[in-house]
Amino acid sequence: MGHKYENGRLNLPFVGIATFGKKQYIEDWSKLDADVAIIGAPFDFGAQYRSGARFGPRSIREASTLFSFGHAGAYDHEDDATYLGEDVRIVDMGDADIIHTDTIQSHANIEKAVRAALNSGALPVTIGGDHSINIPCINAFSDQGDFHILQIDAHLDFVNERHGVRFGHGNPMRRAAEKTYVTGLSQFGIRNVSSTARVGYEDARKMGSDILSVRQIREMGTKKATKRIPKGKLYVTIDIDAFCPSIAPGTGTPSHGGFLYYDVLEILQEVSKNNEIIGIDLVEVAPAYDPSEGTAILAAQLLLNFLGFIFHNRKS
Repeated sequence: MGHKYENGRLNLPFVGIATFGKKQYIEDWSKLDADVAIIGAPFDFGAQYRSGARFGPRSIREASTLFSFGHAGAYDHEDDATYLGEDVRIVDMGDADIIHTDTIQSHANIEKAVRAALNSGALPVTIGGDHSINIPCINAFSDQGDFHILQIDAHLDFVNERHGVRFGHGNPMRRAAEKTYVTGLSQFGIRNVSSTARVGYEDARKMGSDILSVRQIREMGTKKATKRIPKGKLYVTIDIDAFCPSIAPGTGTPSHGGFLYYDVLEILQEVSKNNEIIGIDLVEVAPAYDPSEGTAILAAQLLLNFLGFIFHNRKS
């Protein structure tokens, strides 16, 4: 069986440095020139239960090498489309610097990285880390105009303040809803007793949230659910605990009854058709709780497919 060599190398997934998708690493952020910029945010001091999401970016990058399919892109026979060909330029910015025990400065460093990507014209894709890293991500969009947020998650994450904590992984959607440039939230997958108190749901709806559980979305179908999302600019934040722990056990706060892979993939494919995707983060992968590495593979596969949909639909 013959092999395709690139620059004299076979370059198998387990060979070389594990950047995201084996894409070019850009250390000097002033020299970014790409369509997509991957940012690591290895911060998990906002977690209330099991830590370990600080290793999420590294594990997802390693898993993504499985899908480093080279310049020809990936052909999907179901869609009769080739995704992420050589016309889509993806680079890896490395990680934002994290200062242990210093949430404010760590978040500021994440915000700086996202702003650098935006200033270069690239789509920022931030890999966490716990869900508090969404706070600096949204802060970085303060000069990007109005937009809606789609949250795919098991938990509402709409706590205002608890024992003085305002910037933990239970707060990001509340902090986002407070922004004048965030027009509303679509919160998909929210379920079960571990989410939040009733007042949290009441506050979220008063501040413009549309909340749907996994069962509600399955009952109405993904196309009908995504039609509830306003057209226009959309930021997407994905918590890996939105998925059922049977396929994504590697997370700090697992919640049974979650989505399966195609549930979320179909949602992402629909919003890539209906909306202008301006930013993405994927959070809460904690690889130590999944020795099979399946959770990290799921995260990498989901991000690459979503990016494929986005740029395919931009060309259409």
